[in-house]
Amino acid sequence: MPDRDKTYDTLSDALEKIERVRQHRRQKFYLRDTHITLSHGSGGKATHNLIEGIFAPAFSNPMLDRMDDSAVFSVTAGSAMAFTTDSYVVSPLFFPGGDIGDLAVNGTVNDLAMAGSKPLYLSAGFILEEGLAIEDLRRIVDSMAQAAARAGVSIVTGDTKVVQRGKADKVFINTAGVGLSLVDWPMGQAAARPGDKVLLNGPVGDHGIAILLAREALDIETTIESDTAPLNELVARLVEAAGPGLHCLKDPTRGGVATTLNEIAITSEVSIALDQAAIPVRSEVRGACEILGLDPLTIANEGKLLAIVAPEKADAALAALRAHPLGREAAIIGEVRAEPAAMVFLRTDIGGTRVLDMLVGDPLPRIC
Repeated sequence: MPDRDKTYDTLSDALEKIERVRQHRRQKFYLRDTHITLSHGSGGKATHNLIEGIFAPAFSNPMLDRMDDSAVFSVTAGSAMAFTTDSYVVSPLFFPGGDIGDLAVNGTVNDLAMAGSKPLYLSAGFILEEGLAIEDLRRIVDSMAQAAARAGVSIVTGDTKVVQRGKADKVFINTAGVGLSLVDWPMGQAAARPGDKVLLNGPVGDHGIAILLAREALDIETTIESDTAPLNELVARLVEAAGPGLHCLKDPTRGGVATTLNEIAITSEVSIALDQAAIPVRSEVRGACEILGLDPLTIANEGKLLAIVAPEKADAALAALRAHPLGREAAIIGEVRAEPAAMVFLRTDIGGTRVLDMLVGDPLPRIC
């Protein structure tokens, strides 16, 4: 496997895009907010503004500036690694289809997989509130162990802190993970190109709606469950099927499909056109969103991925997704275009076209 840094050096257009984004952050971006709000944790526009206005310019470096789900770096000649971290504050701790424990493992595994890597090892840090039931903690830890076994990773290090009653909300979990790169070509959200196809591995909105209904105890009869699942095996098959035609992978968690595709469009300086009729959404999720005034495309997912694939590899990639249990309902939902840059459009069911923007506000705080 070639040195990852040298591989990126051959993709001059991607590096130029990244440098333009860096200059924008340093010279043009101004954060107008004066205090942190829940919206800053939504994964949407407020989160984007916070990152661009505070963290990105302070920590700017070539790996961070790619703004991918994991940092990818060379360890030795012919070997590249992926590294990521995440924190989990979901409420409630236990919800239909999962809990904070398996969510923490699956989320970190998926961030590594989105870098085209094979997840290997995780860390787990626990912030526990005084008064947390030991049986609840045992249940969460057991769930993490089972999720790690399913994903084929090991939790190899960790930390525990306890804070006074009322200073946290039962338990927060931080994880970090490392993986071994499976790809030897440049891949990331700066690598989308006009003509590429946009693939999605299944219905959207399940996780966010499951959390909302469990938390608020709304009087809506439904069997919606979180889609939390490890996607590393699915990604490995996709890498094998599409090869260098696989340009970008992202999991549409906070902010949903709309926010994730806007991030890709901005970084790659392209336009993305989606076909609403092609995007799978369960009828129960669609109905709940209509009742609650939400858009399924801005709702968080925990077992879904978006793949940007060269047109000549799109059919092979779609077949690889559909051959796996987590991709049976996969679909090609759109395409990448050259203009207008940094925008996402949705061709609606009634034949119109509307701009699909990042999530604004935070209708579902603490969903992961």
